[in-house]
Formats: sequence, structure tokens, C-alpha cells
Amino acid sequence: MAATNRICNSIASFVSKWQPSTSNRSPENRFLCFAIRASQSTDDKNKVYKELGLVSSRMRKSLHVLLLDALILKVLACKSAGFFSLKKKIEDAIVRAENTAPAALELEEARRIKQEELMREYDLWNDPAKSNEILADLAGSVKVVDALKDLRYKAEEAKLITQLADMDAINFGLLKQAYKASVDVSKFLDQYEMSKLLKGPYDMDGACVIIKARSEGIYPEMWAEQLLNMYTKWAEKQGNQGRVVEKHCSGNGIKYATVEFEFQYAFGYLSGEQGIHRMINSQDVSIFQKGCLASVDVIPMLLETAPDVDIDEKDLLVSYKEEEGNTPRAIFVQHIPTGITTSSSGERSQFANKMKALNRLKAKLLVIARGQGVSNIKNISIDNMVNTWNQETRKYVFHPFKLVQDVKTGIQVPDLNSILDGNIEPFIVAHINIRQANDTLKLDRKLNNSNCPLNPR
Repeated sequence: MAATNRICNSIASFVSKWQPSTSNRSPENRFLCFAIRASQSTDDKNKVYKELGLVSSRMRKSLHVLLLDALILKVLACKSAGFFSLKKKIEDAIVRAENTAPAALELEEARRIKQEELMREYDLWNDPAKSNEILADLAGSVKVVDALKDLRYKAEEAKLITQLADMDAINFGLLKQAYKASVDVSKFLDQYEMSKLLKGPYDMDGACVIIKARSEGIYPEMWAEQLLNMYTKWAEKQGNQGRVVEKHCSGNGIKYATVEFEFQYAFGYLSGEQGIHRMINSQDVSIFQKGCLASVDVIPMLLETAPDVDIDEKDLLVSYKEEEGNTPRAIFVQHIPTGITTSSSGERSQFANKMKALNRLKAKLLVIARGQGVSNIKNISIDNMVNTWNQETRKYVFHPFKLVQDVKTGIQVPDLNSILDGNIEPFIVAHINIRQANDTLKLDRKLNNSNCPLNPR
């Protein structure tokens, strides 16, 4: 404070000495007086400048310290906010696991015990098909029980690590470890809860996804390749792999591709993806009017049991398509009564391609028969067939704004890039919930019709 007063006094003295005189002087006298005062004040001026320089240096040092302190406080605040955000997510996952896992484990343990008792009571040698079904169910129960036990351990691990992080103030290393465990917990619970909703006869099977560009050209073929990448990335995020067995490339993208997902519930997850996927970019009017379309067909792979469907040979039309080298590799099998055609070209021999195309045809016919509520494919009604693979499923808007709109469920997601990166869970969950609601409605109608007395004619 004293230094500041001293500087202010010096500045005032310096200014007063430089104050121009208001008295009437001749120009010569004014110039002479000004020169004398200027020479007399040079020492004072240098002294003031020197003191001002010293203070400015000190002020700069103080300012740097304050800025550094503010930066440190800001970093600590961000870290603290990040810490509490991560901690909240971990705690939510732990609470969810503690509320869900015990009851789920008890249910699955009871189911496993029931399957073991059924296996002991049943004569497995007399009915191989039934024995395979029982053994598959038992293996599935054991797998789920082990996964739920592992889930409980991971939840306890995340909880313990979070407590250790609290004791060690802010330890992001421990917190990240707990967060990783909590992510695994949440992912498994999501899959487990969805699997409980998938009760269809083919929902547990793998899925064969066929992607085709609906027209030739740069954009449809590039769009088909983007969809292929979206589904393979989705499988990777689930901890699984998609095996591309057929891929017809063009200079711009792909004309068609077939990818097989050989893991449980793949068909149940992806069955809602069937249909037309439209890319919209209104910046180019010609592309928008023509339509940038790709079709997605989803067929159950029936991994556990081969499709037991008898099809009369006269109802089948088998054709071949020559590939490079004039070798007939691509096999097309058409079911004449329904007009449905499947194909295969990814195997090494014509026979293997024919068998795979035939299995795909049988699986497709089984799904259609179930959708119509008939037990035999011969009873499929052509008039009641719904060509779901030609109905629009989803719109992907690239311009003038980014948006993904699911036509079947009405779900809209603004994060287009995230969806194309394989994060399609919102659509999968919405489709499963709608299927569940529709199945419940059909069951209620069936029960009501069975309970109603026949109306007299």
C-alpha cells in the first residue's frame, strides 16, 4: 500500500511538472520554459518509469500465479465432476445388479435343476431328437447360471474398487477399473433382460443377414457397404463376430453381401432389421428422387437343430449362375408355390451351396408359416403373405440435418454417426418390446375367442 501511494505521488509530481502553463507568454518564452522544465524533470521521469516497471513486473508475476491457481482449480473441478459422474454410473450399475441378479440366479438355478431331473427321468436313447433338445436346454441353463455368478462377482468387485477410490481421495486409475467392471455388468443385464423377452421358436438361433443394393450406381452400392459395416460393428460391440460368407464388390461399394452371426439370440435381435433401409440426402435432388435404397433380409440359421421340413422336389426350381472362370458356383433355389427364392455362393462346392440355399429356404418358409399361424408350410397362404423384406424399415437422413427414423417403431435418434458405428440397440429394444406387446395381444384375443360361447345361427 505504501509503495502504491509513493508511486501515485511520484506520478502526480511528474504530471504537475509537465503541466503546460496558461499564462500569456510569447512563443519563444513558452518554448524556453518548456525546454527548461523538460530537462529539469528527466531524473524524476526516469525514476517514475523505473518504479512503474518494477511494479508492472511484480504485477505480472502475481497475475501468472493467479492464472495458474485458477487453471489448477478448474482442472480439479473438472476431475471432481468427472469423478462423481463416473461414480454415479458405477453405483447405478451396482444397484441394478444387486436388485436383479439374486432373483435371476434363483430362477435360472431352479430351471437348471429341473432340466437335470428331466434328463435323469427321460430315456435319452429312444428319442435322439428329444434328447438333443433336453441337452441343449441344460447347457443353456448352466451357461446362464455361470454368467449370473460371474456378474455377481463383477458387481462386488466394482463396489470394492469404488470404496478404495473414496479412501484414496480421487484415484482415476481405480475408478476406471471399477467403471469397466460396471459396464460389463450393465451389458450382461441388458442382454439377459432382452433374452427373457425373446420367446419365439427361432429367436435363440443365429442369423443370416443378406444386404443388397436395390439399384446400380455409386450411392446405393456405397450405402449397402455402410450397412454391412454397421452390422459387423454391432456384433463386435456385443463381443461376437460376424462372418462375411458372400460379398460381391463393385468399384464403389458392394452389390450384395451375406454375413452370418453364429451366436445365440442373433435372429431374435436382428429380425426387426428386415426390410428397406433408405438413405436420404436432400442436398442432391436427383439422388433423393431416385432413392438410395438397400434391402436387408434376415433368416434364422437354426444352429441347434436342422430345419425338419419336407418339400416336394417338384415344388423346387434350382438354377445356377456362372462366376469367374465359367464355374457354376452360385446356386438359386426357388419355392414355386410361394415364389420365395434363396441363394448361396460362399461354399467351395456346388453341393454345399445347394444345401445351404435349401436350408435358408426352409428356414424362411418356417418363419412365414409361424407368422401366419400354420404348422405346415403347405398351408401357407400366398394372399396373406406379407413381403416384409420389401417394406421400408428405416430412414437415415444425412442432409439437411442428421436423423435416423425407424418406421416400424417410430423411434428417432439424432446421432446418425453413432448408429452407423453399430449402436443400434435402441431400435433392437424397441422392436423386441413391440413384438412382445403384439404377442401378448394375440394371446389375449385367442383366449377371449376360446372362452366366448358360439353364437347360435
